[in-house]
Amino acid sequence: MTNEVTLRKSLSMYQVVYMGLAWMTPMIYFSIYGIAYENSHGMLTQAYLLAFAAIFFTAYSYGIMSKTYPTSGSAYTYTSKSIHPYLGFLVGWALLLDYFFSPIIACLTFGIYLHAQFPSIPAWIWIVGLNVILAFVNIVGIKFSANISKIFVWIQIVFIAVFCLFLLRNLTGDIHPMQPLFQSEVPFPSILGGAAIICFSFLGFDTVTTMSEETVESGRTIPKAIMIIIFAASIIYLVPSYLTQLIYPHLSFQDVDSAGFEIVRIVGGAALSSAFITVLILAIFTQGLSSVTSVSRLLYVMGRDSVLPKRVFGSLHPKFQTPVTNIIIVSAISLLALAISLDTAVKFVNFGALTAFFFVNVSVIAKRYGRDKQRSFVQTLKFLILPAVGASFIGYLLLLLDHDALWMGLIWVAAGIVYNGLKRVRMSLLNELKASNQDAALPQRIQKQS
Repeated sequence: MTNEVTLRKSLSMYQVVYMGLAWMTPMIYFSIYGIAYENSHGMLTQAYLLAFAAIFFTAYSYGIMSKTYPTSGSAYTYTSKSIHPYLGFLVGWALLLDYFFSPIIACLTFGIYLHAQFPSIPAWIWIVGLNVILAFVNIVGIKFSANISKIFVWIQIVFIAVFCLFLLRNLTGDIHPMQPLFQSEVPFPSILGGAAIICFSFLGFDTVTTMSEETVESGRTIPKAIMIIIFAASIIYLVPSYLTQLIYPHLSFQDVDSAGFEIVRIVGGAALSSAFITVLILAIFTQGLSSVTSVSRLLYVMGRDSVLPKRVFGSLHPKFQTPVTNIIIVSAISLLALAISLDTAVKFVNFGALTAFFFVNVSVIAKRYGRDKQRSFVQTLKFLILPAVGASFIGYLLLLLDHDALWMGLIWVAAGIVYNGLKRVRMSLLNELKASNQDAALPQRIQKQS
């Protein structure tokens, strides 16, 4: 009799935090700086505060559900067990968009930036090379991935801290410290529009729930890790936003897409802007590493539950105790970075993530307030009102996605419905065939017994 191979419980709380921050990528602050600045009309501090408040409710719901179901699978598991398995499948299918396209985005941006630095080397070489490295590190083990993520996350944090120190050098005595918080010339709806864009800076905290079965005491560890990630990210984003808005209340950029690089050059000159490219490339690497980890675990859980073919997706390597087949599949799909545009990939990620966020909030209400009937005054606040606020805001963000993103997402969900339907028809035919074979063999069994 052979022992069943299971995921190895080895991650501490802070290793989980580093994996979450690696997926979230602190340097994304600079990557979306121009878009965020333009949409919030320069009111970045207020926009980040609003974005934090909005994401906090969903993070709170993830914390509740990770305590309730301390297993890997994230929104797929929560929706399946709290509402209905079929709806859980559809949410998991939509979430695959987020998780599949995140490593594609990492490979694509990695190729773009390094090709820009070294024009003689084609982008595809960087894309394929990164893919191979990400696969190898993930196959070796999640603890190795976590340790690499820790180093590279700290490099990003140190860079942002140095950026803030350069900002502090430019402080003068005639600056009012509360100015970034109470500027009123920009209408609130405009700031809210900026917050909607900035919310995507916080995407990634949810991925740590896919590591529950590899985390020590996950029922307590994961909820704490989620909150640490959210608050740490808020500080990482808010401090430079506040200081930049305080010192440079009015900015204009030559190119919105490269505004992050421009603001680094304005603040720190050539030296800091040179370091910026290096740190950004390291950030892209760690984001890709964490992305492959997350999607391979989600595929494993869906395979283990036979939602996806179990023989393919529901197995672990006996030595490494990692879903090696899934990692290889994800790496193969990530080669789409050779053909797909960055804009298209981002649209897929946004649809998948926001759909999952919405149903995690709804799952809290369905499980705790509905099924478990936890309806005292405090429980109503915790398990109905707060998740409902989170679901409402995420639903609003979903409606803000452009028509292309919504159509592509809905087409993907429709493909999932077709896949599930064909699978059910196949299972029904197999059961009928099995039953007919048993009926045909019944007279022979009776004859033998007599």
